Amino acid sequence: MKIVDIIRDSASPIFSFEILPPLKGNSIYKVYDIIDRLLKFNPRFVNITSHHSEYIYKPQPDGTHRRVSIVKRPGTVAVSAAIQNKYGLIPVPHIICEGFTKEETEYALLDLNFLGIDNLFLVRGDQNERGQESGDPLTHNIHALDLQKQINDFNEGIGIDDTRIEGIETPFSYGMACYPEKHEEAPNMSSDLFYLKKKVENGASYLISQMFFDNRKFLDFVKKCREEGITVPILPGIKPVVRKRHLSLLPKTFKIDIPEALAKEVERCKTDAEVKEVGIEWGINQCRELIEAGVPGIHFYTMSAADSVEKIAAEIF
Repeated sequence: MKIVDIIRDSASPIFSFEILPPLKGNSIYKVYDIIDRLLKFNPRFVNITSHHSEYIYKPQPDGTHRRVSIVKRPGTVAVSAAIQNKYGLIPVPHIICEGFTKEETEYALLDLNFLGIDNLFLVRGDQNERGQESGDPLTHNIHALDLQKQINDFNEGIGIDDTRIEGIETPFSYGMACYPEKHEEAPNMSSDLFYLKKKVENGASYLISQMFFDNRKFLDFVKKCREEGITVPILPGIKPVVRKRHLSLLPKTFKIDIPEALAKEVERCKTDAEVKEVGIEWGINQCRELIEAGVPGIHFYTMSAADSVEKIAAEIF
C-alpha cells in the first residue's frame, strides 16, 4: 500500500517514526527493541535511514597515505527486509544521492523490487565532511531531482544504461523532505519552495519535514506551500530534546532554531535527565497543538530519543 494512500485514507492522524540502522558490529535487536516499544501506537510505516561510507587517509609504511572507505552501518535494504519480515510493518528505506553511484542505487532498487518493498523516501543526504567527493554527474546523482529521475526511469523499466528492466509489477511510490526553516543551501524561502514544487511535480506524493521546535514556523510553511500549489500531504517531523548539548548541536547540524522559551527551560536543567523531561513536555504540547491544527499525522525521529518518543506518543496516540 502506498504511504500517501495511508495518510489520506486515515480517519485520524497517523503515527510513524524513523530509525537508524545499528552501528557496525551491533545487533539488529537494538532496532527491534525500539520497534517493540512503539508497536502499541499502531505505526503505519517506519522510515529507515541510509548512510554513505566515510573515508580516512591511512598512513602507509612508505610515508604516503591510502584512502580507505569505512562502512559504519549495514545496508538499508537488509534492515528494511528484516523489519518487513518480522513485523509486517511497511518499511520505507531512504534512498540517497550522497556517497552512492547510480549503479549502486539501481542495485538497491532491484533488490527492493525483488523483496516487494515499493515505498521509498528520497533525499540528497548529508554532504560529506571528511574529504569525500560528491561524485561525477555522469555516475552519481548530485541533487534530489536527479535521484527522482532515476527512480522515475526505473518505474518505467529504464535502467541507467537505457536497457529494459523487466518484471516491475509495482512501481515505487516515494516521499521527499521539506524544510520549514529553509534548506541550509537555499538563498531564501521562495527559492526553496520553487524546488520543492518541482519535487512534487516530478512525483513526490507526500513530504516529511525536517525537525522543528516552533509550530508557528511549520504551520506558516504549510500555508506557503498551499499558496504555491503544493497540495500533497505534509507530515511534521518531531524530535525531542534529550541532552543539554542539543541546544548547540541541533542548530549547528540541522540549521534550525531553538525557541527562546525551550532554550531557557533547558538551560535551567542541572542534568540531562531533567532536560529529557523538559523535552517530553515540550513534545507533548507541540504534538497536541499540531493535531489541533489539522496535521495528517506526526512523524518522530527516534535517534537517541526512543524513550522520549514512547512517552510523548502515549499521551498523543
